[in-house]
This record gives sequence, C-alpha cells and structure tokens, in this order.
Amino acid sequence: MTRHDLTSTHCVHAGTGPCDVRHAITTAIVHSAPFTFASTQEVLDYVEGRSDRRQPEYGRMGNPTVTRVEERLAAIEGTERAQLFASGMAAVTTLLLAYLKSGDHLILTSDCYKRTRDFGGEFLARFGIRASLVPPTVEAIEQAIRPETRMILTEVPSNPYLYVVDVGRLAQLGRDRGVLTVIDSTFATPVNLRPLEWGADLAIHSATKYLGGHNDLIAGVLAGRAELVQPVSDLLMTLGGVCDPTTAFLLDRGLKTLGVRVEKQNAAGLEVARFLEAHPRIREVFYPGLASHPQHGIARRLMSGFGGVVTFLVDGGFEETAEFVDRLSIPRIAPSLGGVEALVEQPAVMSFWDLPRHERERLGMYDNLVRLSLGIEEADDILADLDQALQVSRTSHPEKAGTQHG
Repeated sequence: MTRHDLTSTHCVHAGTGPCDVRHAITTAIVHSAPFTFASTQEVLDYVEGRSDRRQPEYGRMGNPTVTRVEERLAAIEGTERAQLFASGMAAVTTLLLAYLKSGDHLILTSDCYKRTRDFGGEFLARFGIRASLVPPTVEAIEQAIRPETRMILTEVPSNPYLYVVDVGRLAQLGRDRGVLTVIDSTFATPVNLRPLEWGADLAIHSATKYLGGHNDLIAGVLAGRAELVQPVSDLLMTLGGVCDPTTAFLLDRGLKTLGVRVEKQNAAGLEVARFLEAHPRIREVFYPGLASHPQHGIARRLMSGFGGVVTFLVDGGFEETAEFVDRLSIPRIAPSLGGVEALVEQPAVMSFWDLPRHERERLGMYDNLVRLSLGIEEADDILADLDQALQVSRTSHPEKAGTQHG
C-alpha cells in the first residue's frame, strides 16, 4: 500500500471486525453511539420482537458496558433490575417525574438531601405536585399520607444525622395504603442494608459515594422489580441522563472492593464514634451504632454494619468548629463521602451558607455540626488526628464556652 492508497475509507475500516472479549477478566469498555445491524431484515426482526438481540440501536437506549454493570448491581441488591444514571440526582429526578403527575402528593423526610428536597418541594410544585416534609419516623409519615399520596421517599441512614427509619414497618405501611416506598440507601450500601429485602419497592443510590468508592466518578442507580424500574428507564431514554461506559467501568471496578472497604469503614466508624462520644470537646455524636442514638435498636435489627459516616457537634461555635476542621491533617475538606480518602465538612458552610443562620438552624444545620466520612485509613491514625485537633481547639479559646445544640 502506498501513501496515496490510505484513504478515509481505509482509516475507518482497516483491521475492524468482531472482537471477542468474553475471556477478559474485566468488563470491556464499549464506546459507541450507534450499534449496527447486518441487514434491513435484522432491523425488522429486532423492532418487531422476533430477535433475541438485546443491544438497542443507540447508546442512549443501552450500552453493553453499562448493561453489564446494571446486571451486577441488581445481583448485589438482590433484585431483578437496576438502572444506571449519570448522577444520583438524575436517578431521583427521573424517578419522581416518571411516577408523579399533577394532583399527586409526595412525602419526603425532612433530612433528605437538600437537592432532593428542593426538587420535590419546589420544582415539582410548578406542575401541581405537592410535597410534605416530615420527621423521619413511620408515625410522622403515616400521619402525612393523603388520598392523593403516591410515593414516600426517605434516606436510611439519613444525611447528616444518620436517622434510621424502620424500613420493614414503612414498607408495610406503603403496601397497606397503596403508596410506593423508595429508600435512598446511599449511606448504608447494600453491604449494610438491602431495603428491598425488608419490603421496600425501590432502592436508590448515589453511586458516586460508596459504590464507586474512589471519589473519581459521578453516577446514580435505581434498583427494584423490573416492572417498577421500567417506567423510569423509559423516561430516561427521553431525558437523557444516561451513564457513560467509562463511568460504568470505573463503577464496576469499585464494586469489586465494596465489601472490604465497607467492612473497614464500619469498624472505624464505630471506633471513632465511641472516641468522640467520650471526648470532653464533643457535645453530641450521631451514629446509629451507638446506644445513645435514638434509632439504635432499629439499626441493630436492620443493618449488618453502621457505616463510615460520623456526625457530631463540637463544643463551641463557628470559629472553634472551623479551627478544629482546619487542624485535621488526614481528612480533606470536601462535600462528598464513601471514598477511600477520609473527608470532613461543616454542612452549614458547605451546603447551607446561602441561607440565613436562623434558617440553617431550623433545618438542624448548626455552625458547630461536623460530618466526618471515613476512608480506609487506619482508625488509630484518624483517632490521633482527631485528638490533636480537638486539643488545639480547646486550648486556643479556653474562654469560649457557648455551644449550639442540635
């Protein structure tokens, strides 16, 4: 072949052909927008339902890499079907839009993720869908149910106070009243809690967090019975918030170490929570593994572990708390959780600083509230770091004793 023989046609087609990746130990990344057919008859067989072909004609409707990871996620959740999304919020918003219409009523618990509350309580109101924010208890949720209620969405454990709703009772309530129950189980992961096994209709995750586990991807997942997931998948094809194959590959890689990561984070979480609860510079600790947690009994019954997030109130106000956070050397200041690196934040600053202080406090976002997400660092190293940061904070401002309390 001479130089002049190298045409664009050759560049596109030279060396192409079937690629057998069945023997690869890792999931193959398939980058393709369209997917081809051998003939018009093959197209007709596919669209008329006579073909066993599973791959749709266009990547927004399905991708082999994404499908493979969805199958793994469904197996991990112990259910029929999982659908991947471009983010956790894409999963939440697509779900709500798929199931709710004008005149319907949605129940959200008051500690749901801020963006979930904003979308459910404000954006959906434009379309005549009303939402109620209630405390995260079965009793409060039951009182809020109306004839037009179509869905209950809550987090277990919740963010940031780690409340644990009795999923079994809530699921039974939903069945009795004909209301769909959806559990955002991001903080628990399927390792610590599988809500569908307790009767919930659908489970949702920000896969960005523990499932991915390395702070290097953004994705969401919805899991449940096929007939419940399908309407959401159909709408996703229109809205377009699909997961790309590279992200799916990274998620697949993260899932392989999910069990060992969560096991270590569970152990470190309980150790750190106990340390903080006994420390004189800490006013209160919120961790479902502690006997002092208001839903400790429920958590012990539902969960196999209590997670790697510990939330607590520092003895002092904004300045003392910020100083403590800044003195920490291992956790990085960042707004996420569930990765291999420990992260820390003041929720009032990171997510609610645009609100007046009285509004933040009404939502429980006090200036001295800290959320610590443990990674896979050694617990002893984290404890030593916490201790030194708390000791410095205590000696720097010994005259300040005012404390906000959640």
